[in-house]
Amino acid sequence: MSEDSRARGDADNCFVCGPHNPIGLRIAFTLDGDTCRGRFTPGDNHAGFDRVTHGGIVFSVLDDVMANWLFLQGARGFTAKCEIRYRKPLPVGTAIALSCRLKQRKGRLMQLESVAERVDDGSVVASAEASFMVDDFGRLPPA
Repeated sequence: MSEDSRARGDADNCFVCGPHNPIGLRIAFTLDGDTCRGRFTPGDNHAGFDRVTHGGIVFSVLDDVMANWLFLQGARGFTAKCEIRYRKPLPVGTAIALSCRLKQRKGRLMQLESVAERVDDGSVVASAEASFMVDDFGRLPPA
């Protein structure tokens, strides 16, 4: 995604999606209908042990695809609670597809779910569910 297609420019240094963070992951997220999508291939600097991607990196990309579901619509909010389920290890160098959808909305509270799937075989590496407290709804329709 080009910088000028971002709904807001105030996160350009974000560790996961910021295009200007020199040590960041620089994942480009896009909205595809009601789904936020991105791709990521972990490198050697993202490993925990045995050339397996560190669980904190996996958590970060799943949290950020959910945050970008809001961000790309001009909304502003923060993660209030997040639960992750690791299903299988992610070897360094293995590309994953990230996706997020809205699960439920109650006033300022948005419940989102995200999934990381291997690009090569479609198997689920991890999934997460989170509650986001929204301060500014941007272009989101009223509840």
